[in-house]
This record gives sequence, structure tokens and C-alpha cells, in this order.
Amino acid sequence: MSKPSGNRRAKRTPPGLPTREQVLEFIQTSDRIVGKREIGKAFGLKGQEKIALKKLLKDMAEEGLIDGKRTAYHRMGGVPKVTVLKVMDIEDGEAFAVPDAWQPDDGSPPPRIRILESKKGKHRHAALKIGDRILARNEQAGSGWQAHIMKKLPARTEGLMGVVEIDASGKGWLAPVDKRIRNSSPIADLGGAEEGQLVLAEPAGRGPRAGVKVVEVLGDPLAPKSFSLIAISKHGIPNIFPETTLAEAERAAKLPLSDDKREDLRHLPIVAIDPSDARDHDDAIWAEPDGEGGFKAVIAIADVSFYVRPGGALDREARKRGNSVYFPDRVVPMLPEILSADVCSLRQGEARAAMACHVSISASGKITSTRFSRAIVKIDEVIPYEEAQRRIDEKDAAKNLQNLWACWKVLDAARTARDPLELELPERRVMLDDQGKIAEIAVRERLDAHRVVEEFMITANVAAAKALEKKTAPVMYRIHETPGREKLVALRDYLETFGRKLALGQVITPGLFNRMLKDVTDESERAQVMEAVLRTQTQAYYGPANAGHFGLSLASYAHFTSPIRRYADLLVHRALVDAYGLEQPKPKLDLPPASGLSDKDRENLSPIADAISKTERRAMEAERDTIDRYVAAWLSGRVGETFKTRITGVQSFGFFATIEGLGGDGLVPVSTLGSDYFTYDEKAQSLVGERSGVTYSTGDRLELKLGEANALTGALKFVPLDSDGNPIEARGNRPQPRGKGKPQHKRKFAQGKRGRPGNIRHQGKKKR
Repeated sequence: MSKPSGNRRAKRTPPGLPTREQVLEFIQTSDRIVGKREIGKAFGLKGQEKIALKKLLKDMAEEGLIDGKRTAYHRMGGVPKVTVLKVMDIEDGEAFAVPDAWQPDDGSPPPRIRILESKKGKHRHAALKIGDRILARNEQAGSGWQAHIMKKLPARTEGLMGVVEIDASGKGWLAPVDKRIRNSSPIADLGGAEEGQLVLAEPAGRGPRAGVKVVEVLGDPLAPKSFSLIAISKHGIPNIFPETTLAEAERAAKLPLSDDKREDLRHLPIVAIDPSDARDHDDAIWAEPDGEGGFKAVIAIADVSFYVRPGGALDREARKRGNSVYFPDRVVPMLPEILSADVCSLRQGEARAAMACHVSISASGKITSTRFSRAIVKIDEVIPYEEAQRRIDEKDAAKNLQNLWACWKVLDAARTARDPLELELPERRVMLDDQGKIAEIAVRERLDAHRVVEEFMITANVAAAKALEKKTAPVMYRIHETPGREKLVALRDYLETFGRKLALGQVITPGLFNRMLKDVTDESERAQVMEAVLRTQTQAYYGPANAGHFGLSLASYAHFTSPIRRYADLLVHRALVDAYGLEQPKPKLDLPPASGLSDKDRENLSPIADAISKTERRAMEAERDTIDRYVAAWLSGRVGETFKTRITGVQSFGFFATIEGLGGDGLVPVSTLGSDYFTYDEKAQSLVGERSGVTYSTGDRLELKLGEANALTGALKFVPLDSDGNPIEARGNRPQPRGKGKPQHKRKFAQGKRGRPGNIRHQGKKKR
């Protein structure tokens, strides 16, 4: 018999009705969502027993034994056996989450749940990132919780930042700022937002029909700094430092430099050559002839490991961020500004802590000896690239600058003999005025000054990797693997369409690709082949198991030269501290004592390698998205103009093109190519007109008219032109019907649905 608490009278438990303890045990041990239906079925209840169960569950909820609704009960104060979790943190490659809908009656904080991710087999899921939502099976583990992924749920954060639009009937719609999201969402609650404002929203209920509700108004979507704010929110980039981290940074900044424990290099006229708008200075270089045709050189790098120590709040936050993220209008730093832009930065005329790489370079450009030390340096001068180049060109350079150029020529000769991959990858530069508005967008000029610094950095990175190998110490390698066979087969098939051959039996080297490109004299064809070679390359990543760096044609390579902005470099510095016995005296301040590797990292670098590889990709996507938005904003006033473009990709639904010298990918839908039927040749990466024979292939250069430029999504849309320079009449070009109540005349930002082209045929294997 079950006895209700309080003043309620005890009632006889109907036959078959479970006790409170049995209900609680069933909820706790079930491997699926538990509701009234599941409980009734488990205990074989029928008729009046089901009615009694409803009353029992209501009583248990009132007594605080269970929480939830009819469809999902769980123990009060606990975590549902099966529920939706939201990933809030990534540490060393492990994801931690909280219940997505946590509203306990006692106001207690949500539990931090460790996600157990399957790495192989049928249960493997795509890598999680902050903001992801999953359906998970949860269980207690000791005093904490852990979860097993059942299903990764569709992302909803990307579609919940947008611009408010109001249709003719007064209904609000959320126009997405992500160009991959094609449709607007109905707004159930404007939350005080007005038309045209950039907002954050969340689902107003279950299902798409429930719409969204505005939870935060961000302001003018086209205002300065909005584009980077969109990228930060969309990609879940941590951009606010916890108070504990800032407090530790303040303490670390007061660490004294011990003259007796550091090599004093303040007498060297060492210089930092950086972009004119550099926000921090990681590195400085010096060289002088050795009298035998070679050089002695010092590459001094900010000694970040002295200030950011394993186990502290600074280190935890740096591991989570993985790297700094650079936008045209701001930087989201890996370290607080007092360190990244001040104490760690190698500033002109000020004594700074440095990790010094001493190398001897032979007349043939080979590294003959290496030594690492903790040092004190005083930067003689910080010189912008353009100014350093001017001094050399005008023969107005001081002796130390002349020595750097002479040493570079020796190193460059060795680079030429190594024959690394040479691809033309122009870098877009967005320049803003004092109000944060776009002043100019241009391709960054590639100077010898850039090559000089780059070659010194590569030299130091190689020296660090080989030094750690010699000491049998852990190494965080920068790895770029040789292209896989599948990609090489695709390249071979593609080259065959040009009448060119690629023998797969030979050893694949960067030089092979270089010679391939050099043999192509036709400019258009060369652009196509270069695009194909670029697609063949694998993505670089970090790892403790060496697999070489294919692109640079190096057997061992690590990142050592940018610890202010990359956690990988900080780990290499810590490994060098251990390997060379460079530990400094224990700080008297309240800071972790050691500056070498933690025991955890010393034993296994794989988890943090995976984590920082992911944060690097996240940063690259965010930076690229932001540049695309700036380019689209820059072009929004030039809609209708004709531009010289190059095709960067071809698909069955159309092709993508970029404006030469500016960038910004835009779509040309196949439906706009005229009345001809186009066949998609996957092997040749081409669209071919069946009647006209007109071909659009990756790498082709052509003139296109800019039809749309959406600054909020970064999306461009081009209009193809005929031989007379007039827009080609689109096949079946007629207005698309709109859904009931959707904005008709005020859809400034939203993209329409992408329909399936009706004039396309696919040739070649299907993509799986």
C-alpha cells in the first residue's frame, strides 16, 4: 500500500499499480524517454489502473519526487535518463554539456555532463563543437554525470541570428544571416525588436510552426563590427574572459625577469618585421655572417610559457580557445590583452622574456647546429613589411637588415632545392577607416620582406621539431599529409580531360605538382589545373605522431613561432623547457609553479592535438565568413556592374565564381544559363551545353554581371552574359510563388528557396 505524504488520506493501491519506489527505479534505469505511457506499459496497467497511475504521478510530482511532463519524467534533482543536451565546453578534445532545458524548482545550477564520443564503428558521430545539441542517454558516474550520444540534432544556433523583417500584414520574420539557410522563420515574439535590427532568437516552441522569439537585440546589422559579431556568435567562439582568468593574467604580468637565469641578448640589434596593423609581436630575428659563407642566426619568440602555466585559469581558457581569431575590425585573442598585446609582445625598446632559437646555417642553407635558451631581448626596431622592403630596394637599410636579406638568400636556395609546393593563393585584406567602415578591399601584395620572415620562421619551426626528436621529448607536430589515392585518382581523371597524364605509380612529391603547373602555358588552363591541385591537398592538422609536412617538403615540422596566438606553439615551448632544463625559479606570486608540460600532456598529446585542430578550423571558417560579408557589403553599391571573374567550383545546380583581385564567391544557377540543356561532367568538373557546346569549367575566366550582394550572409549572385555583353535570358524565368503571409516587398536580406533546376542532366558517378 502506498501512503501519500502531508494531510492527504492514504488510498488503497489498485492491483498492479506500482509503488513510488518502483516508479522511481523504472525511471532511473530505463534506457529511453519515460512518460506515463511507458510506465503503464511496463507494469501492464489497464483501464482504471491507468487513471490511478496519472494520480500517482501527480502526487509524486507535488511531493518533489519526480519532475517533468506526461511525456518525460525524471527524478527530481537529477538528469533525465534520455534528454537533449547542449555542448557548452570542449577541453582536450572532450565535450561537456548541460541539459538543454534545465528549470529546476530549487534554482540549482545545471550539472556538467561529460560526453562519451564513439570514435569508430556505426555509432561514430561527427565531432562536436560548442553550441551543438544532442539527444543523449545519461548515467551517473561516481559523483558526476556522463552521456552517450544517441543522435546529433540539427543545428539551430546558426539560424537563430538574423534580421527582423515585417511583411505587409504586420507579421514578423527572421531573415537568416547564414547563406546556407534559405528560409526565414516566423517570429512569435518580437521582444521589442524593430524591423531591420539584428537579433538573437530561440525557438518559441516545438516544431517549425511554433516560430521563434527574440531574446536579444544586437542593433544595426550593417553597423561597424556587426560582421565579426555575427561570426563570433555563429561559430560559438569564446570571446569573454572569465574573471578568474583576468585576475591570473594580472598576477602573471608582474612576474620579474631573472637576469641570472636567462641569457642576456639585449646587445643584439634584433628586429621584428610585421604587418603595419599588427596587434601583437611574437617574433624577432637577427643574423650575421659566420665568415665561411654561412650565417649565425637568432630567432627570438615571446616566452609565453613563462606567464601561462599548466593547470592555471589562464591555461584552461587558452586550451579552450586554441588560438586567436583575427577579424578586420577586432581580434578575439587566445590570451588576455595585458599579456597578448603588452607583457608577452616583443615591443620596441623594452626588455622582454623570449625563447631564443640559435641556429648555425651553412653556405648551402642547411641547419648545422641548434641551441635553445630562455633569454632577455630588447627589440631594436619594429618595422612594417613595406618599410623594410623600401629600405632594401632603395639601399637605405642598416647592416642588420642587410644581413637578414643575405641570410634569407642562402635559406631560399635550400628551399628551392627542397622544391616545396608553390601555389598562388592571394590573401584578401580589408582596410577600415576610423569609423570602422570599409575603406578598401585588396589582395595583399607579396613582398620579399614577407618571404624573408617566413623562411626564418620555417627554420625555427624545423629546428624545434628536430631538437625535441633528438631529446626524445614529446612533439606537437604540424602535419600535412601526402594526398590520398582517392584524390589522386580524381586528379588523374580530371587531367585526362585536358589530354594530360598523371602516373599514380610514381612517388608523389610537391615538385611533381610544381612541374605539372610549369608545363601549362595557357593561362586559363593553368588556373584550372591549379584549382584541381589545390582540391587534391589534405588539410593540415596537429598531432604527436609525425607524418611530415608535404606542402613544405619537410620530414619534421612543428609550430614554435607564435605562442601568443596558437596553443600548439605554447606546447612546443613547454616541451623545450623540459628537454633543455629551462625551468625558472618558482614564482612567489599565486601562480602554478611549473612552466613545462603538464603530466597529462607529457603522457599523451593526442586529445589536445585534436581539440586545437578543431578550433583552428573554426577560426578559419569564422574569418572567411567575415571577409565574405565585408566583400559583399563593399560590392552592394556596385550591383549591376560587370566584373572579371574566375570559376572556382562547378556543381550540377550551377557554378561558383570569384571576382579576380577581390574575392567573394557568387553562384550562377544553371537555370540562368539560357535555353540549352547542360550536362554535368563530374570528371571534368564542367557544365556542357548539349546543343551549343558551351562549357563552363573550374578555372575558366569570364565576365559576369553582379546581380545580388547580400552583406549579411556574404552571398553574391552573378548573371551570365552573352557574347555581346547582354544578360542571358533565363530558362523558365518566372516569379516563384510565396508562402502565405511571407514578406512580399520588404525582403531585403532573406534568400528565397533554392528550387531544383529543370534543365540539368548528371553525368558520372553519384556522390555518396
